[in-house]
Formats: sequence, C-alpha cells, structure tokens
Amino acid sequence: MDIIKNEKLLQYANRNIFTTEAERENIISEATTAYEKFMDALRIDWRNDPNSLNTPHRVAKSFVNDLISGCYSDPPKITSFENLDRYDGIVFQGNIDMKSICAHHHLSFIGKAHVAYIPGEVQLGLSKLNRIVEWFSRRPQSQENLTMMIHHYLNDVCIGNSGVAVLIEANHLCACVRGVKHDSTMVTSKLSGAFFNDPSARDEFYKFIDYIK
Repeated sequence: MDIIKNEKLLQYANRNIFTTEAERENIISEATTAYEKFMDALRIDWRNDPNSLNTPHRVAKSFVNDLISGCYSDPPKITSFENLDRYDGIVFQGNIDMKSICAHHHLSFIGKAHVAYIPGEVQLGLSKLNRIVEWFSRRPQSQENLTMMIHHYLNDVCIGNSGVAVLIEANHLCACVRGVKHDSTMVTSKLSGAFFNDPSARDEFYKFIDYIK
C-alpha cells in the first residue's frame, strides 16, 4: 500500500523527500558546509579542536542517516493477510521504541509507543507495527502530530477495522535541557472506533499497557 495516497499525513517539515543514495550524499555535503557556517556564527573555534574538527560532517550524517532518516527513505512495505477466522479481538503491540526530534528546537524526544487495532477484513504482520512507528518517528515534528499520523495510517491500512488506538509516552530533551529544565514524561493518545466509544475496549487497551510494564 502506498502511504502517500493520504498526502495530508506527511506535509510541512516532516514531509517525505524521495532521494537516491547519491542525492543523500549531496545533501550531507551541503549540510556539512551549512553547519560549518552555523558553528562559525556561534563563535565556536571548532577547527582548532581535535574533538570538533569533523563535527559539521558528523552532524549532517546523523540527521540524514538517523535522526530524520524517515524523510529520505521509502515507506515500509505493509504485509497484510485475510482475517480468515474473523478474529475480532484486540491486536496490541506495546513498548515499541520511539525516537524522534521536535520541530521546534531539533532536540530529540525518546520513549515508547503502544498501538492496537481491532481487525476487520485484514490483519497486519506484527513487525509492521514496529516499522510504521519507526518510519513516522524519524522526522522533525511534534509528539501530537506523530500520534495522529500513526493512528491515521493504521486506520487506512487496517481495512474494515473496528477501532485503532495509539498512545505515545516520551521524554523531551527540549524540556529537560532548556527553559524550565524539568524531567517529565509527555503522554499523547488518539483513539477511534470501539476504543473511543466502548469503555470496555478502551480499558482493555490501557490494561495491556499496564500489563507489559
């Protein structure tokens, strides 16, 4: 399934930029030069510091290959299969590692994602839930936006589902190293279908999260 069929899922700074390997290398080269100027503007004497000499290139590579790699990579291939036995219980995957960067300060927020759906016509391969979280996470954004994107995408690919639930808990470096400098956890969630309308389904989802902690 082509994730870009819903263009509203990815727009603004978190959009996808389809590139070849050669184009990504060119982006790294241009970003390296730009970061050299940025460090110069900060009056950092990086050229005479052995520990900082290659920092502009390291930073550029870390953004393209890791921090926002989702922007430059193809969406995960989603394997789905027919729900032969018409399973109508909750499919839950919890404690999925989540690493992203905030669009405001370009500092990381790191935590766990918990996702669930009640299948209709199809079920997804279990590893695909992890891959969906990873792909959407690796781009600049807010945690609220990330929560909504994962939810809306799962709702699209889980054809005929009876409900989708996404909860993300994360610690934000922009909160603990600047401003008030507090060490707290932000929690966001998006529920639909039975998870929103049926208290028993919603309670079961939250109990699953408590159970695996």
